Amino acid sequence: MSSLERYGPGLGYLIATFLAFPHPLGDRVVDLGLIASWLSPAFLLLALRGLGPGPAARRAFWLGLLAHGAVLHWIYVVTVQYGGAPVWAGFVTPLLLALYPAAATALFAVGAAWLGRRSAAAPLALAGLWVVLDHARSFVFGGFPWATLGYGLHLDQPLLGLASVTGVYGLSAVAVLGGASALLALRPFAGPPRPRLAALGIGAVALLHGLGVWLAPAPPEGPTLRVAVLQGNIEQGVKWAPDYFERTIRIYEALAFQAAAEGAELIVWPETAIPGALTDPELALRFEVLARATGARLVVGAAGVEWDETRTVPHIFDSAYLYAPDGHVSERYDKVKLVPFGEFLPLRDLLGRIIKPLATGVSNRDLTAGSGPRAVESWGEPGQDPVLRLGVPICYELLFPDHVRRMSKDGAQLLLGITNDAWYGATGAPYQFLAMTALRSAETGTWGARAANTGISALIDERGRVRESTQIFERDFLVGDLPLRSPTQAPTFYAAHGDVFAWGCWIALGAWSIAAKFREKRVRPSSQAGDRDE
Repeated sequence: MSSLERYGPGLGYLIATFLAFPHPLGDRVVDLGLIASWLSPAFLLLALRGLGPGPAARRAFWLGLLAHGAVLHWIYVVTVQYGGAPVWAGFVTPLLLALYPAAATALFAVGAAWLGRRSAAAPLALAGLWVVLDHARSFVFGGFPWATLGYGLHLDQPLLGLASVTGVYGLSAVAVLGGASALLALRPFAGPPRPRLAALGIGAVALLHGLGVWLAPAPPEGPTLRVAVLQGNIEQGVKWAPDYFERTIRIYEALAFQAAAEGAELIVWPETAIPGALTDPELALRFEVLARATGARLVVGAAGVEWDETRTVPHIFDSAYLYAPDGHVSERYDKVKLVPFGEFLPLRDLLGRIIKPLATGVSNRDLTAGSGPRAVESWGEPGQDPVLRLGVPICYELLFPDHVRRMSKDGAQLLLGITNDAWYGATGAPYQFLAMTALRSAETGTWGARAANTGISALIDERGRVRESTQIFERDFLVGDLPLRSPTQAPTFYAAHGDVFAWGCWIALGAWSIAAKFREKRVRPSSQAGDRDE
């Protein structure tokens, strides 16, 4: 076996997995997911060709660790530049986070090796196995579903309609089905070539694209609302500096007045756009005046503070305040999904002693999580504007499909994703995060507006297509007329029922495995009896 045959497929998997997600290159963005998303699972299967479960798992683990460590390169900026950690920790931390998807890759390899001895690694079963592992990454140990394979196909417009039923996991399944089927025809990863099986798989991929077109969500049936998203471009290094506080607010106030001058009826500020708590009376009064002056509803990212019964220990939340045009706060939504090691430290008493001396940027206290995902109400002018129900997922929450779809099921007419991507620097993370945000609209059939402190801010339609977006690291705002979902309009299947497709893959794969085991038990005694007869 030549060096190319031995190491080429593994190298191909590393490159394809990295390129399945968007990355900046100079002034451009390289987004090759439409090709690389199919190649990634195909190269992985080819790299595991001929290996038993144990060796396959070991090889896949190291390949998954390197591939996902490269995708998570932006963690270096978070830990070193803003977390105050030493340089070596900036290289180690992405690999530590990559252990999670690497473990899933190893489990996939075990399943592929097991399937290879029984059904020439049937592409359909492999696609189901990949979905199971992608789904598990969304909740096991709290979940970390960054770089789920299906996001690589966020530009595959016909296929996006499938997400309204299956969520992003359906896109992952199609990528694996297509890649594995093509590989069966070109260079099998188990047994002889199986062109008929390959043709069936590729045909199924084509049919699923047609099904995606048919399942694409219908346009919202409600009226349009003129929505603005603000992008203040406040550098993370000065964001919480006391002497920059007033300047930050003035930047966002100016943007709000510009948006109002263009007719914005709802103005959305990014996550923690205000480096303080709007429970402070003086600051709260300032925003009451601002809401009345603009005549618009405001969604403002800021800290929320509540005190315990003794008024000695404050509970601090990452919150979104909803202001009515008359200046009153109609509701406050508190972030539920907190970022591990960023907004809370797991096992703080133990890990805090290790991490705090290394990363001076680690907070001494944890944020408090909100009560649960829900739609919130935004009031209008009494007697004039109707009450709006809005979903306001905050930053990390946008990674979790089931979390956001619950907001839609609760009646959200718009999705307003607010985030602070300044943490990521000039890496691929803001572009990858935008792709994830777009899938949330495709899954729920709901228009979305994304307000990001340093970008990318965007307006996204009900099919997950980015209609308009800002440049990263520029002070800017967007204004657009966004259709509202009517309260009488039925939610998408995914919004109403959740991960039925993913759980169905769990059940089908389990049933198929049990059936295969029973078949083996029946075949083994009969073959042994035949050997004795001879």
